[in-house]
This record gives sequence, C-alpha cells and structure tokens, in this order.
Amino acid sequence: MSRELRVVFFNFKTKITEFIKVEIFPGGKFSCFQYTKLVARNSRLAAFQQNINLQQKMTITIIGIGLIGGSLAIALKENGFAERIIGCDKSSANIDKAIRRRLIDDALPLEEAVAQSDIIIAATPVDAMVPMLPALLDLVDRQVVLELGSTKTAIVEAVRQHPKRGRFVAAHPMAGTEYSGPEAAIPNLFDHKCTVLVDVEDSDTDAVATAEKLFRSIPMRIVYLDAGAHDVHAAYISHISHISSFALALTVLAKEKDEERIFELAGGGFSSTVRLAKSSPDMWAPIFRQNRDNVLDVLDEHIEQLSRFRSLLIKRDFDTFYRLMEEANEIRRIIS
Repeated sequence: MSRELRVVFFNFKTKITEFIKVEIFPGGKFSCFQYTKLVARNSRLAAFQQNINLQQKMTITIIGIGLIGGSLAIALKENGFAERIIGCDKSSANIDKAIRRRLIDDALPLEEAVAQSDIIIAATPVDAMVPMLPALLDLVDRQVVLELGSTKTAIVEAVRQHPKRGRFVAAHPMAGTEYSGPEAAIPNLFDHKCTVLVDVEDSDTDAVATAEKLFRSIPMRIVYLDAGAHDVHAAYISHISHISSFALALTVLAKEKDEERIFELAGGGFSSTVRLAKSSPDMWAPIFRQNRDNVLDVLDEHIEQLSRFRSLLIKRDFDTFYRLMEEANEIRRIIS
C-alpha cells in the first residue's frame, strides 16, 4: 500500500516555490507526479521553508468558522499543513459563507467530522467551550483537540478530570481584528505572532508536539504558561484594551450627539483607539465573564491612573503631567 507525501522547496534563482507530490511504495520505491510551480508570497516563504521536510498532510475539523477559525483554515491550507478542512458551526449561514469563500472543504455533523479528522480545533466563544469540550473529548481516540479561547482557567478546569485529558491542548493565538464571522477571515492574520500553549504538562507529549508543529508551520512564536498566569497577562495586554475601547466609544457617543460631526472630525488617533469597540459582544462578554476577577484588578489600576491625570489637570500641574507621559513613552522599548 502506497503513501502520498510532498516535497516543497524554493528556487532562489527563479524566485519560485516548487511543489512535488511523491508516492512512496513498499520497499522504499517512489514516483513523482503532478509537478506544479507556485509563486510564493514573501510572507509565506518562511512557512514553506519550515515545511521542507516530508510530512503527512492532515485532515482538520474547525468548530466555529469565524475570524479566528476561518483565518486559521486559510493559513493551514496555504502552507500545506492541512489537506482537508471540515467545518462545524451552529450557524448554517456561517457554514454557507465558509463554503462560498472556500474556507472549508466540507461541512459535516460533529461526530462524523471527528471520526474523519486528525486534529479538531475549537474556535468558539469561550462560554461555549466549557460544556462542549468534555463532550468533544468523549468522541476522540487518537485525535488531538486544540482550543483557541482567550481565557483559560475555566476551560482547562472543565476537562481536568476527563479520562482523555491528554488528547487536549489549550492554546491562545494572540492575533485578531475587530471584525467577526467567516467574512472577516483573512490570510496572514497569525504570521509571526505569538501563541500561548497552556498547561502542556497535562497533555500527551505527541499532542503537544502536533500543536507546536501546527503553529510553527504558519509560522508563529510559542510561549508556555499555566492557565492562571495566562489569564492575568491576557487581562493586562488584551482584555483591558477592549473594555477601555468600549468605554471610550460610549463616552464619545454620549457627548457627541451629532454622528456626522464625529465622522468628519475623527482622526487616526481616535479611530485607532476606539477600533476595538467594534468587536463582537458575543465574543467579548463571555471573555469578561470568565476572566472577571483579573479584569477587575486591571481595571482598578487603570481607573487609578486616569484619576491621577484628572487630578493633575485640576491642579494645573503640567510638569508632573509631562513626566507621566514621558514614563508612558517607555512602552516604546517593549512595543515598537
């Protein structure tokens, strides 16, 4: 019985990525067929080079074909990690859009999809993950279940005692936009971004290796944290940004009743600051609910800093105001 593998290599003279399918027969004999040449986008070159070794292509089921699930489907098909993408979504409209956009190859009921897959990726709102993941693990055997939620403590606790806990890997790719749904899925969303793998010591070694291989194929950087540390850091660098943006948008809408005037006068600074206020409440309300305590701690600190600026304005202490802004400029050392 033969196996189909593939070789990808880059011709630096012609600037062409060359793709060869290889059929391996018993005894080590092989034949090459369906030789094609593909022009590789510069941003994908590293991913193609990382996949230069022979690899067996995967069938992957993605549950939740929105911004994250859909963008991941694009990345894994483009870089050759996935041969086939199966989509599952409670919204038939989302499935139709995903098929029309060719984000997925097939749409199947969950049980059938799991049976035909090597990896199952959960990319739903985090509240849906908690009841779904134990039932999903009930269906798997050799498959790896990978979830991509923005909170972790409640999610990993939901599967902690499951007999197939080892087949589960918790991850958080730190990328996104303010848009949602299959129509929001875009190429290159995850390129060279960071993904966090959580509580990997509770997962099977081969399951973690599969997750690492998937993310590095995109390519993404990998950081390892426990669930509690992840939720604290996510509150500081992601969740507070969203809640601040929602609050600022409400402030402006309350004070500026003339929407046309907002549109005319809003510059790049305002647009970038309130961009996140366009994010989906269906996605973000569950995040705030699950990470409530950490978000409250960060929010208290943020309010204290705002109060300092308010107090300095009242006192007309612009020397201290200036010094605080200089201190804030130190963020340049961390984020260029």
